[in-house]
Amino acid sequence: MTKVNAVLGPISVDELGQTLIHEHLVLSYTGWECDALAPPYDREAAITACVDALKGAKAYGMKTLVDATANDMGRDVELQKAVSERLSINIICATGMYTERQGKTGYLKFRSPMFDIITEVYETFMKEITQGIGDTGVKAGVIKVATGRGQISRYEENILKAAARAQKETGIPIITHTQAGTMGPEQADLLISEGADPKRIVIGHIGGNANLQYHISVLEKGVYIAFDRLGIDSLFPDTLRKACIIGLVGIGYADRIMLSQDYAPYWTGRSPEMPDSEKKLIVNWSYVHVFKNIIPALKEAGISDEKINTMMAENPRRLFTRQ
Repeated sequence: MTKVNAVLGPISVDELGQTLIHEHLVLSYTGWECDALAPPYDREAAITACVDALKGAKAYGMKTLVDATANDMGRDVELQKAVSERLSINIICATGMYTERQGKTGYLKFRSPMFDIITEVYETFMKEITQGIGDTGVKAGVIKVATGRGQISRYEENILKAAARAQKETGIPIITHTQAGTMGPEQADLLISEGADPKRIVIGHIGGNANLQYHISVLEKGVYIAFDRLGIDSLFPDTLRKACIIGLVGIGYADRIMLSQDYAPYWTGRSPEMPDSEKKLIVNWSYVHVFKNIIPALKEAGISDEKINTMMAENPRRLFTRQ
């Protein structure tokens, strides 16, 4: 039986249950610590915020959350462990790197003219997957990679190549960030060409594009796709995302789709206050939106409980099952 690296130790794939495949607990963007007026990071406050935000999703039957926070996005493994313990849910931690534009790139860029960066990043991924992250004892259960809008930079290409190499060796899944519904097919082609198993790849943020031809062009690579920014209407409206999901399920792709929200209840830095016009566009953004609003809408459109379960539980189980 395949085991999955969760933050409290390995679990069977059969213990995953309903899974949110792409979420966050704490998020940090590079440079927040240089803001002299930003409050210090308060781990206990962050734990409380995460636990409170996740209670509703657990009540709906969620058993597993994949925290897609990469190494350079403020990943806090001790917090993940505390939230998992307090709520008795599975949390799967990521190793990985974010986009060139918003990640922490200086160190690797400094070394890249002199050293084999792909190998160095691969070694980091392998250490965190097979030995653990720092001295936490937690082993990463997924690899997170990301690319920018409309192109894959050389830096991002190297990260994807390192991820493919680690995936090929360990068998653990890769989940991706795409920007504004672009570069999904290109991500899949690059990862697969470098040896990654398409059945262990989830191309993320697919709902940033409402073009079914784009979605199918990604699915034709043999990978999974995730509508994992549900509730963020400021990026793209859920009305169109729901229509895309319904259409893709209708033509036979239920076994390749996963649903999530990309939500984070705690952000470092100054409070991210938004104007009312922006707040209206994320009024439903939370860990419960998929369960409370999206799934009922899909059922009303005629999607069966069986196909809902396929997207929420069976597909994640297959993604983590190594043959």
